[in-house]
Amino acid sequence: MPPVAPMLAKSVKEIPQGQLSYEPKWDGFRSIIFRDGAEVEIGSRNERPMTRYFPEIVAAVTANLPARCVIDGEIIIPSADGLRLDFEALLQRIHPADSRVRLLAEQTPGAFVAFDLLAVGDADYTGRPFAERRAALEQALAAAGPPVHLTPATTDFGLAGEWFQQFEGAGLDGLVAKPLDGIYEPDKRAMFKVKHERTADCVVAGYRPHKSGPDAVGSLLLGLYNDAGKLASVGVIGAFPMGRRRELMRELQPLVTTFDDHPWNWASQEAGVRNPREAETSRWNSGKDLSFVPLRPERVVEVRYDHMEGTRFRHTAQFVRWRPDREPASCGFEQLEEPIRFDLSDVLSG
Repeated sequence: MPPVAPMLAKSVKEIPQGQLSYEPKWDGFRSIIFRDGAEVEIGSRNERPMTRYFPEIVAAVTANLPARCVIDGEIIIPSADGLRLDFEALLQRIHPADSRVRLLAEQTPGAFVAFDLLAVGDADYTGRPFAERRAALEQALAAAGPPVHLTPATTDFGLAGEWFQQFEGAGLDGLVAKPLDGIYEPDKRAMFKVKHERTADCVVAGYRPHKSGPDAVGSLLLGLYNDAGKLASVGVIGAFPMGRRRELMRELQPLVTTFDDHPWNWASQEAGVRNPREAETSRWNSGKDLSFVPLRPERVVEVRYDHMEGTRFRHTAQFVRWRPDREPASCGFEQLEEPIRFDLSDVLSG
């Protein structure tokens, strides 16, 4: 039984070619599921158990997976209309109160998408090539039904390219490519992942100090103007060398202001405008201070991002360059590329 570290993927800029199997990259919680009869354990990327948070997945595993198996996959939650993945709803499932866990399991039930098989019965598959593991996984899940799904897979490079463009419209994260002859290597980057890459010009509206001390910037808070002319918080950038962090601290001091006239003044916020003061502690780091130093929204930065989750960057954006030629008021959501909508059920049905 657990823990087992999942096999990882290295980022590449383009879809690789060769003797590979291509799969959608699911945007959920990576989970290795262990079943031994009535005993079920849900492992996570950091090898900590998530079993208590997803009782409906435990029930689905008992009903659909072989009596003794270890299967790698992803826990996801579809949106209310079933058309897209809803990562925000998934985040809410990690809750300390058992009563809340049970309620959310009914209100926003999860699904499990299987994409690799480590063991079934007494057979250890980790040393076998992926092509063999995939065939065994298909056989193991032949009779499975929702909310357990087998991820689509193809060896057709052209079809993989179509998936890369289409599936983003259902909220998926890109593509994963697995060598057909590759064994399962826990905690090793033995696969490939390719994600969408875009740029946006954002307003810098605040910063958080670095954990090393008050003389360096930890992250810059980014905003975009919505149709109502309100500056909405869309994410952060924070990957700077230490020397640059200290330079930024000095550069930004003339822009430091109070919350009185700041667009993210919690006392005067309007409904529907997300801002960092709505949650100054992190669900994932209990007690961690996420408050920030407000800046006059006068500087514009170009950032690189993969995709949006609602009105925010799904992952931390990356610095590209400063844009002194851009007016902050011109930095709105209309510049963002909108993926063509694609029905999540069509992805899950293969």
